[in-house]
Amino acid sequence: MSLSSTGFAPVCSPSARVLILGSMPGQASLQQQQYYAHPRNAFWPILSELLGFDAGLDYRDRLDLVGRRRIALWDVLAECVRPGSLDSAIRRETIRVNDFSAFLGHCPDISRIVFNGQTAARFWALHVLPGLSPSLANIECRVLPSTSPAHAACSRAQKLEAWRAALCDLTGRA
Repeated sequence: MSLSSTGFAPVCSPSARVLILGSMPGQASLQQQQYYAHPRNAFWPILSELLGFDAGLDYRDRLDLVGRRRIALWDVLAECVRPGSLDSAIRRETIRVNDFSAFLGHCPDISRIVFNGQTAARFWALHVLPGLSPSLANIECRVLPSTSPAHAACSRAQKLEAWRAALCDLTGRA
């Protein structure tokens, strides 16, 4: 029997303009209680390059820098059963999503949602979007290549360029 995985609280300031959504933290992230903690996940190296900070900074310092750039982090799922870390192993009948109506009400400046991979976007479309008010449902959404090491279809350079295109006009960096 697999135990249920519970995600993290959002990392957000009320002035956030961009919300980056994953599906559910993987096992390395859950163990370390840090977003994107797997050493081969490209998330922090990509964000550090785009936003101009050292990816090796302490986790709390990285979160602070991302927040100052008006970026919020969270996951679509609040809870699920998933043996291992692969999104394909998530047991659909166990999915519980986060409360995005409340979250977006507290962060009214969010004008773009960026999905870290197809699975997060699919869970959003199936489990969140139908319950949102029309004004919240119309926030611009972009699906980006997953930064997970399991997503090998794109090179790191391809991922970097896709993330650059989605973030830099709202975060003030090229």
